[in-house]
Amino acid sequence: MIVTSESLENLINEFSKLPSIGRKTARRLALHLVRQSDDDVLKLSEAVKNVKEKIKFCRICCNITEDEICKICLSSQRDKSILCVVEEPQDVYVIEKTNEFKGLYHVLHGRISPLENIGPDDIRIKELLNRINKDDKQNIKEIILALNPTTEGETTILYLSRLIKPFGMKVSRIARGIPIGTDIEFADEITLIKALEGRIYI
Repeated sequence: MIVTSESLENLINEFSKLPSIGRKTARRLALHLVRQSDDDVLKLSEAVKNVKEKIKFCRICCNITEDEICKICLSSQRDKSILCVVEEPQDVYVIEKTNEFKGLYHVLHGRISPLENIGPDDIRIKELLNRINKDDKQNIKEIILALNPTTEGETTILYLSRLIKPFGMKVSRIARGIPIGTDIEFADEITLIKALEGRIYI
């Protein structure tokens, strides 16, 4: 194949490094930018530059922020007795969209995965333990482990629950089971087992 533009090809290669972006989508994005005005392209490049320069991690919960402490940790409206532990910053965003959870968060930035050589020291577990081991630990009554229902997520949940329980706090996990709108006949066996285990009495 003859490459007619090295710069376009380089842009396609960079886009294709993004998660869930294949070569076709990368090419569409690159060609879209070619058709955009100089102002629009400049705005995009400025937005990317600003994110790299301004984004940091909250020194309390490890979520993304532009300040030393994020707005969720600073909010007086949040319930400081409940701490929700998640894998990634996007998980905070998804939970916040529900407008149901009013507690605080802790972002691990990953999960334990021996196959990928990711151990407990490679994610923000030490920061979590330091947080709940502080003098104000009596404020935290419950820790919700809201990790993805994968083998690695399960491993991390078991590891964390063993570490946290000696602190005398309640440890819970988000329910797993059949999603709303799905017929039981289409659920796999593991999902059905978890749905039965996590049944609610009414």
